[in-house]
Amino acid sequence: MRALAIAATGMSAQQLNVEVIANNIANINTTSYKRARAEFTDLFYQIDRMQGVPNRVGEGAVPEGAKLGLGVRSAAVRKLHLQGALTQTGNPYDLAVNGRGWFQVVGPNGETLYTRAGAFNTNADGQLVTADGYNVDPAILIPQGTVEVTVNESGQVFAKLDGEITPRELGRLTLANFANEAGLDPLGSNLYKETLSSGVPVVGVPGDPGFGKIYHHYLESSNVDPVKEITELISAQRSYEMNSKVITAADEMAQTVSKGLR
Repeated sequence: MRALAIAATGMSAQQLNVEVIANNIANINTTSYKRARAEFTDLFYQIDRMQGVPNRVGEGAVPEGAKLGLGVRSAAVRKLHLQGALTQTGNPYDLAVNGRGWFQVVGPNGETLYTRAGAFNTNADGQLVTADGYNVDPAILIPQGTVEVTVNESGQVFAKLDGEITPRELGRLTLANFANEAGLDPLGSNLYKETLSSGVPVVGVPGDPGFGKIYHHYLESSNVDPVKEITELISAQRSYEMNSKVITAADEMAQTVSKGLR
């Protein structure tokens, strides 16, 4: 009975939907996390009667055919790169991007990776690094004796040293944009990698047209809405239950037929 297979695809789809929602909820407090959404498409159709062709020679064309859909399949798990709320932290190395743009960091193999999580710190050499110790690109070196670090909206980094009145400019942070942010490959640890789908990065100065501004002493929060996620979870659960009931009903119908043939 085809209903069994069709309902099974529905249950599988809703299981994936729940797993995506669970991951969103698990990362509700993850810095700069972007919520994901499962997307589905209908499966191919079984044609019992073709529309637009006559049944017999000389007759008019059939206005409507008979095509039975065979279920659903997962098409994508899309990252929704929407702006998260900015939270003030007071940490001298916390940075947030308000608008479009990605910080660039040097990965473990020397490749350029991208992140929105500006929870930076310094290593033993004074180099500005991520929480996992990856160097920020362009490199920013905080000299010894620094008593205050300032980053303006344009990404310029200044350090005030002990005994000096005028702050020193240490460098300037840049941001990278992509034509298709949803095409970036999430690697975990708030890091993303360029792919053919994302397009090549376009690097620019914060605050320029098309690039966001940098906010010092702030972090971008996750864009997960707990109320929306709970609503989506309840909807997915109900859909799963309905597909389960279809399987139960189809099984009972098959039992009725088999009993009648005995």
